[in-house]
Amino acid sequence: MIDYRRPVDRDQQHVTRRFDYLPWTFAEDSSEPLRAAQQERQRAIPGDVEIGERCYVAESAAVFPARLRLGADSYIAAHAYVTDDVTTGTHCTLNPFTTVRGKVVLGDGVRIGAYAALLGFNHSMAPDRPVYQQPHTSLGIIVGDDVWIGSHVTIVDGVTIGDHCVIGAGAVVTKDLPAWTVAAGNPARALRDRRDAGPRPSRVLSIAGTRIPGDVLSRFAATARDQAAEILARSFDGERYTDRPSAAPTIRAHCDAVEIADLLLGAAPEQFTAAEHVERLAATQDPATGLVPELGQEPPTTDADGFIGDGAPLYHMLCVGYALDVLGARFPHLIRGARQMTAQQLVTRLEALPWRDKAWEAGAWIDSWATAAHWNLRHPHDSTTGPGVEPGTVEALFGWLLTRTDPWTGLWGSPSPETGRLQQVNGYYRLTRGSFAQFGLPVPHPTRVIDTVLDHARDPRYFSEDRLNACNVLDVAHPLWLCSRQISGSTGEAGYRSAEIRAWAEQHLTTALPRWHHGQGFGFALGPASSESEPGLQGTEMWLTIIWLLADLLGRSDALGYRPRGIHRPEPAKQTPET
Repeated sequence: MIDYRRPVDRDQQHVTRRFDYLPWTFAEDSSEPLRAAQQERQRAIPGDVEIGERCYVAESAAVFPARLRLGADSYIAAHAYVTDDVTTGTHCTLNPFTTVRGKVVLGDGVRIGAYAALLGFNHSMAPDRPVYQQPHTSLGIIVGDDVWIGSHVTIVDGVTIGDHCVIGAGAVVTKDLPAWTVAAGNPARALRDRRDAGPRPSRVLSIAGTRIPGDVLSRFAATARDQAAEILARSFDGERYTDRPSAAPTIRAHCDAVEIADLLLGAAPEQFTAAEHVERLAATQDPATGLVPELGQEPPTTDADGFIGDGAPLYHMLCVGYALDVLGARFPHLIRGARQMTAQQLVTRLEALPWRDKAWEAGAWIDSWATAAHWNLRHPHDSTTGPGVEPGTVEALFGWLLTRTDPWTGLWGSPSPETGRLQQVNGYYRLTRGSFAQFGLPVPHPTRVIDTVLDHARDPRYFSEDRLNACNVLDVAHPLWLCSRQISGSTGEAGYRSAEIRAWAEQHLTTALPRWHHGQGFGFALGPASSESEPGLQGTEMWLTIIWLLADLLGRSDALGYRPRGIHRPEPAKQTPET
């Protein structure tokens, strides 16, 4: 292996110096030995360091962080000086002789010119002692996305630079700059709005390929709210709800209508009063089994333990239960399969699930049974009915799951040559939604999960723009959201592969928003015209949730003005029995 830190000849020295000063050429022009040496250079950086793909760190740069997160496709050029706690998004550049110290957070696409200084710390200046004896303070510097910081610019501690700003060479920035500001001078002052230099961004929802600012999210949510009543009326046949006008009435369609109305309007769908919705949904539950058959069908035949193995009633545990919940009600009857099942019976079920080739079905079953247990635990009980779940059964569920997790992937089940990790990842979402997330317990191996899910999210069979559907995107977005929040909650800081997660969320948010059909909502699939791409209640309910999750991964969900409260609620559901 060639050590490019110790050039062996003049040509080699020239190549090394060229990459240090022109690091953007490294990815295409370097040799395999030089790429290996660059990996060694990155591994040798001290401190808590995570560096994304296709990054470059110049050998001549002084990089001594306590913590460094360098997003993919970013570089630190010759003689840069980087210390303390620095986080960058993707496609960020620290050009030659830049200084970045203290606590500094950069968004995506930040360009920092040569000799610039971002100083995210300061000295105290009390008159009772010399400055060199004073403690440091650090408010930190935050720089948004798509920002150009010119050469010899200085940004002092405590400053926030908004998205899309341009700061002229030699400026000294001592105060916050709002988004789109062009600033220069000492001290820096706003000269104009960058958008005045050319055509302003489109004010419609056709924004794919760009960063989604908060005002676009706000306008999207306002449009959805304005059209919610029309969308619900479109899928009501005068007696029951259908997913879309061409479809037959279903239990799920009624539940999707309730969730959409609650999400966007904070009320029940106007076709019935809230009490009438509760009455209709509660009447769908079979008193003997506690299960909910499809409209017009007989209650399903249960197994000896009182539960079932497949079919629509499994999902009805979720959608009917949460539709009643957002309406302020509950199932009128206990679910027998959750009430009677012993810990041993549950373990037998878990062992028999199709983990090897149908991990989604396995995860969906656990989601349904755990949700049934959740509803039973919340149901009032007395000496006649007894507790809603046999003692030790819920504990057996989590014990089995924790001891069967693959520590290398953080998932359950196996990938396959035919479908890759699709079954695994989709099953992970369903499994954890009903168990760990619903009961408020931490998932095992969250960093491994993020690694595995991000790897799956690059599979073009499911995530090319013309092949997206709500299930596949939701089943990636929720695990990334769940694991990221768990990691940041336990350490007090965001971090693990956050730049890649944000880039993925941004990409799919920009793809989804323009696919809204006015007065109709979203189709389940976003690709070419098909029955799955026809707008309906299921697609609308799911994509509204997905958009919230993607926006929240980007720190912008507040702009939407809504937050899921039903099946996809971000908070754990209440578990203590009500009296």
